[in-house]
Amino acid sequence: MQTNYRVNLSFATYAGADLDNFTTIVSTALDGNASFPLLPLTLAALGDLQTTFHDALAAMAQGGRQATAEKNAAREALVTALRAIAAYVQVVAAQDLAMLLSSGFLSNSTTRTRLPLITPNIVQIDNGMSTELVLRLTPIENARAYEIQVKTGTTDWQPAGISTNSRGVVVTGLTPGLIYTVQVRAIGGSTGYSDWSDPVSHMAM
Repeated sequence: MQTNYRVNLSFATYAGADLDNFTTIVSTALDGNASFPLLPLTLAALGDLQTTFHDALAAMAQGGRQATAEKNAAREALVTALRAIAAYVQVVAAQDLAMLLSSGFLSNSTTRTRLPLITPNIVQIDNGMSTELVLRLTPIENARAYEIQVKTGTTDWQPAGISTNSRGVVVTGLTPGLIYTVQVRAIGGSTGYSDWSDPVSHMAM
């Protein structure tokens, strides 16, 4: 008897920044994915909804009822779009777990065992092209992607992108001559995110 897999819809409960990151993962995974040619909305349309939500999150930092209302409306629109795509993915890949996971969405566990993500390690940092660092990470089972954050000196951590490839994570837009401290965490599994890795520092060239 074949197993019918179901898409995990817990993304609807993610905090704002996590929902933003999750949308990036799904967009990246579905871009050019031949398994899902008839998405219920284009990735460009999804990107527009994500941009509106991202901007609304930033505006809400200034406070105010209007900003909060706009953020909530943008969030609802984005979650509705993701639910529509998730429903389509579930129909197409109901009996193919690898295909389902290739969409960037997670699957509801068919067992009661929770599988939290192991914390990744930064194995190596090299200089890529000018203003870039290239990271090699320990691959983590059940990870759908890896989130990167960087800082210099005593400044606050800043988001530096999401990568689905553990072997060549490229961090761009850096200032030559500055030493950057980098951390990564895995995304996926049953808990959503792993812990952040130990920080590693390297000078951008």
